[in-house]
Amino acid sequence: MKSLKHGKSISVSVENITPFGIWLYVKEKEYFLSYMDYPYFKDQTISSIQNVQLLHGYHLYWPDLDVDLEIDNLEHPEKYPLKFKSKKHLTSHSTGRRVAAR
Repeated sequence: MKSLKHGKSISVSVENITPFGIWLYVKEKEYFLSYMDYPYFKDQTISSIQNVQLLHGYHLYWPDLDVDLEIDNLEHPEKYPLKFKSKKHLTSHSTGRRVAAR
């Protein structure tokens, strides 16, 4: 009798979604992405957060959210000091255009 073949190993999955952030399992490591540091995941649907792909072995992509992250961003956040700013950080001028706050 032949045994069944094992399925493909999971290279990326969303392990948990909490009120504070999401837990990712990527290539046998766990990462916590807090909403404070990664606000684009807050208030999203569960299915859009769970729809994540690992491309080229180092690039995480959420197609429903149009969010891209490299694993190196998660392992070494100090190397990537720029942070996402929501529309709340924008101010309007008399021209009606939105400009980033300084």
